[in-house]
Amino acid sequence: MTSPIPCGRFAPSPTGLLHPGSLLAAFGSWLLARHHGGLWRLRIEDVDPPRTVAGAAQSQLQALAAFGLAHDGEVLWQSARGDAYQAALDVLLAGGQAFVCHCSRSEVAASGGIHHRCVAQQPRPDPAVRFRVPAGSVVQFEDGLRGVQTQDVHAEVGDFVLRRADGCWAYQLAVVVDDAAQGVTEVVRGADLLDSTARQILLQQALGLAVPRYWHLPLLLDAPGHKLSKSLAALPVDSAHPVPVLRQLWRLLGQAPAALEGVDDLHALLAAALRGFDPARLPRQDILLPPGALSAPMLQNPLSPT
Repeated sequence: MTSPIPCGRFAPSPTGLLHPGSLLAAFGSWLLARHHGGLWRLRIEDVDPPRTVAGAAQSQLQALAAFGLAHDGEVLWQSARGDAYQAALDVLLAGGQAFVCHCSRSEVAASGGIHHRCVAQQPRPDPAVRFRVPAGSVVQFEDGLRGVQTQDVHAEVGDFVLRRADGCWAYQLAVVVDDAAQGVTEVVRGADLLDSTARQILLQQALGLAVPRYWHLPLLLDAPGHKLSKSLAALPVDSAHPVPVLRQLWRLLGQAPAALEGVDDLHALLAAALRGFDPARLPRQDILLPPGALSAPMLQNPLSPT
């Protein structure tokens, strides 16, 4: 058998404008995919309508284009993928690996917050569907940046939701089905999703899907140690000045600044970045930024028109 074409992806949720942490993940994912001679897919994870902000997805797509991060193939929208998620859920239900659960949030909380069996006192008209995680479900994988990771999913997570009580598809199921559909072999994303990986591997194994390699890039943190997207970086990146923004992200990704010296054209800068990119230099730990570390024009001026 021939090896699959290397394929990475970027999958933002349309809950707001593109901020530096998201763009760092996009740039790192793009660099790794192109470095390996592979494809780079784009997916809009709008599977959670209550959290979707009108117009955010189009703004994110426009920002990625402004930074020259071109993707391969069509953009995949999770909101149009319900049939694919239902087909996967049907397979799991038929095999006894998923089950209907009538537990309320308060009932799960009362039993310790980790679901091991349905303890509902009465049926609900809108039950959730959960993935069954038997005792001994220990998942080990090697992260491309953070080394060997091990999680006892039964003890630490328990039976997790695949379809919510409100009818929305859960992230864990949607991302697994979509990564397989897009041929993703390298999942490069922020470290805030590291904890989800073991659950996704269990689902991939249950559905007979290939398990991609995972790389969890560092998070950008403010001085108190908070994820930057929850504070200053809620301000969007300034896509009107892509070259200096990408230079800053290049340094945050641990890459040698000299590789981009003297390059002021966007496409020439991206070409130089691909020539000079060294995966071994990627940071292994989250990045604590001192005040003012994200210098202008990284962020849009909140008083300027968008």
